Amino acid sequence: MSDTATATKHESRRNEKVGQVVSTKMQKTIVVEVEMRKAHAKYKRIIRSTRKFYAHDEQNTARVGDMVRIRETRPLSKLKRWNLEEILRRSALAQVEEAAAAAQ
Repeated sequence: MSDTATATKHESRRNEKVGQVVSTKMQKTIVVEVEMRKAHAKYKRIIRSTRKFYAHDEQNTARVGDMVRIRETRPLSKLKRWNLEEILRRSALAQVEEAAAAAQ
C-alpha cells in the first residue's frame, strides 16, 4: 500500500524557491531575486539578504516584477541551474501591458 501512495503523490526532492523577477532581457532566461531572512547568531536581529538566480523560462511568459516559483534542475548553462515552475502573482505593470496588447 505504501508503494502506491508514494507513486500517486510523487513529491519532488528538488529545492524550490520563491522570488521576484528582476530581468527578462535574455532569451528563455529570467533572473529571479530571492530574499532570505535569518536571525543573527549572536544579536538575534533579523537580517535580510538577497540572492539572484538564473532560471530557464521556455515560453518567455514571466515579466519583470512577477512573483515566481523556481525549481532546481540539472545545469543548463554556465549559470543556469533553475527552472521556472509557475508564476504565482503577476505584477501590476505586466497586467497593464497585456491589457494594452489585447486592445490593439
